[in-house]
Amino acid sequence: MHNIIKIAAVAAVALTASSASAQMDAEMSRILDAAMPYMHHSCESVLANYGEDENQVAEIVRLMVAVSLFNREYNIEAMFPDETERATLKDKFTAALEEKCEADPNTLLAGAVDAAVEDAVH
Repeated sequence: MHNIIKIAAVAAVALTASSASAQMDAEMSRILDAAMPYMHHSCESVLANYGEDENQVAEIVRLMVAVSLFNREYNIEAMFPDETERATLKDKFTAALEEKCEADPNTLLAGAVDAAVEDAVH
């Protein structure tokens, strides 16, 4: 599962980058449309199917982070106005996603991402 660590690190930026776009309905509609084809993937299956393309895996995780932030009605910039504080979310998110996917590689990636977002924020 070392690939999950690498992928989580690459995708951790999504926690802060997606928060603003998750607030806009038109953008959210686009994100949902883009994320839907990947929602059935587990942590393991996304790597099996896209693991050779780190950018694609990172984009899939970014989409799922945006969906999670939107569903939870989180605005990361409003919740954490300090940039340094927001930077720590990346590490928390990476660690939480790694933990979830290593504990159960067959768990749905969307669920693992959602739980990692929640863990990172609280």
